[in-house]
Amino acid sequence: MLSRSRLTSPWLLLVGQRCLISTAPDFITSLCDPAAMLHGAGDLRFEDLPMADEVAPNHVRVQMRAVGICGSDVHFFKNGRMGSFEITEPLVVGHESAGEVVQAGSAVTSLKEGDRVALEPGIPCWSHKMSREGRYNLDPNIKFFSLPPVHGALRKYVDHPADFCFKLPDCLTFEQGALVEPLSIAVHACRRAGVGPGKKVAILGAGPIGLMMLAAAKAFSASSVAITDIRPGNLPVAQTLGAKYALDQSKAVSTAENVEAIRAVFPEGPDIVIDCVGFSSTVTTALQAVATGGTVVQVGLGQDTCCAPTMQTVFKEINFTGSWLYTNTFPLCISLLEEGKIQTEPLITHRLGFSEAEVLKGFQIASNSATTGAIKVMFSW
Repeated sequence: MLSRSRLTSPWLLLVGQRCLISTAPDFITSLCDPAAMLHGAGDLRFEDLPMADEVAPNHVRVQMRAVGICGSDVHFFKNGRMGSFEITEPLVVGHESAGEVVQAGSAVTSLKEGDRVALEPGIPCWSHKMSREGRYNLDPNIKFFSLPPVHGALRKYVDHPADFCFKLPDCLTFEQGALVEPLSIAVHACRRAGVGPGKKVAILGAGPIGLMMLAAAKAFSASSVAITDIRPGNLPVAQTLGAKYALDQSKAVSTAENVEAIRAVFPEGPDIVIDCVGFSSTVTTALQAVATGGTVVQVGLGQDTCCAPTMQTVFKEINFTGSWLYTNTFPLCISLLEEGKIQTEPLITHRLGFSEAEVLKGFQIASNSATTGAIKVMFSW
């Protein structure tokens, strides 16, 4: 990928969908890749990125067909940052993606032109201890789509390692392929939580990840699942996805009332609470509501620092753990979708094409979900 200085070089001219590049020896590309570039908070533009003439030996070139907006994309669009990640130079957004292979590198044997694939967006360095132990999601050097400075997938073409492109069965759409990524977040958390037959599960937050968590918990055969939210708009969708209890917490004025609502349906407390919000109030609710000896999994990233009654983990011997990204989840997620064990259609509330006007509209819709009712905004083309 050319540096930003090369992108602004007077030697580079944009002509239609192709870049005409000077013959200067440091220029190595001549093709253009139309992309949605975020320059800062609210500043989203369509621009052409240079693209390598040749695909690397172990990579495939994928023409994007579907890309979903994630909560992290919304954070960057609204604030120009998320946690410690800040946009300091233009960034291609998007990491929930699927597309069609248009070219395979010389060493690739697992995929061919025309294959339909879901892209796992995080590429570890493989030299770190965590990667060698199989927990590559914790590799500090992981290169993850749309986390600065790594460009994301909301563009026409992506060159990606073939090992991180997973073939989709004919029965799945590109949109379902794009949703394999957020489903992976949920599957990894359910694995961390030990969700399985006989388990009572409470999920805090009925946003896109919370609803995916619900679908995954049901697919993992949890005996009953409750989901809560202070905005009741998504709760009917939760019931469609199999929630036994969809708890409207919009009138609750304290964490004690939130805990009481959960304990009303699980008198001894749920075996597992998965917090998909990440505020002091939800962490507190999780620790107080969970059954003695139960498990709390933290997924939501609402606040960098939370104040919560952590002594509950001692007195109740709570297993309190975090869940970050995922490892080795894409094959299972694709199987769950193929077998019909998880339905994604209820989650997609808005569909748009791939143009500057439609992409900007999509981000405005996703950024105002309280009024637009957006759960998952999907770009398809």
